[in-house]
Amino acid sequence: MVNSASAKKIIVVDDESDIRESVKNILEDNKFEVEIAKDGKELIRKLLKQKFDLILLDVLMPGLTTKEIIAGLEKNKIKTPIIFLTVVRFADQTKESITPQMVDYIEKPFNNADLINRIKKVLK
Repeated sequence: MVNSASAKKIIVVDDESDIRESVKNILEDNKFEVEIAKDGKELIRKLLKQKFDLILLDVLMPGLTTKEIIAGLEKNKIKTPIIFLTVVRFADQTKESITPQMVDYIEKPFNNADLINRIKKVLK
């Protein structure tokens, strides 16, 4: 874990442990502070305890649906920007209607450099 006071904090939410750990390692190698969550319930619990600069959220997970996760964030007035990690391609009108917090989406499998560049663009 990165311990720099200036490091941006990102939470990675994916039900697949190998993806969570892979993304966590990529982000930590690029000097981000990273937490992980295996589902929407764990995400919301962690967001209620600490502030993050960005959420990387898998779209298709068991348990809470993406819509239910967004509703939980709104209910708790959590306005953290979200980048969706997805195997699903979004139409422009669809991504705009999901949530104003959605700032980008990245299709799986992704290029590591592209992932980092897009995160840095959001966190400027």
